[in-house]
Amino acid sequence: MQRYPMTVEGEQALREELQTRKTKDRPRIAAAIAEARELGDLKENAEYHAAREQQGFNEGRVQELEGKLSNAQVINVTEIENTGKVIFGVTVTLLNTDDESQVTYKIVGEDEASIKEGKLSVTSPIARAMIGKEEGDVVVVATPSGQIEYEIEEVQHI
Repeated sequence: MQRYPMTVEGEQALREELQTRKTKDRPRIAAAIAEARELGDLKENAEYHAAREQQGFNEGRVQELEGKLSNAQVINVTEIENTGKVIFGVTVTLLNTDDESQVTYKIVGEDEASIKEGKLSVTSPIARAMIGKEEGDVVVVATPSGQIEYEIEEVQHI
């Protein structure tokens, strides 16, 4: 059985999506199918086929969400003592040793990852390079444009 690590916020977001899909999307899609059926011949009814396709996608996502939530390993990093070590759920400030630029990332589960929001998947190359390291350590990350060195400036449990 695969465990899915996620933050408290990530679990809440998945639960909200599941609730929406069950209580809003299901009835809307069922109504669209019923409406399309009333139009007659189902073989050449594009609205019916589109609604059925939507229903299949929605039900697949509901099953996926239920599976992930049932195997979720929710980690609340605020309850873990900050030792300066990089672990799942922490927010890390990195300094690029080449150009002195700073970036801050929160290490989250795969479903929560969003570079725009500064959330990095625990399975990403940067996160994998940082896990287990401590403040002051230098990590080398292989990127398509070459290797980049980052110094871990700060680890926060927020």
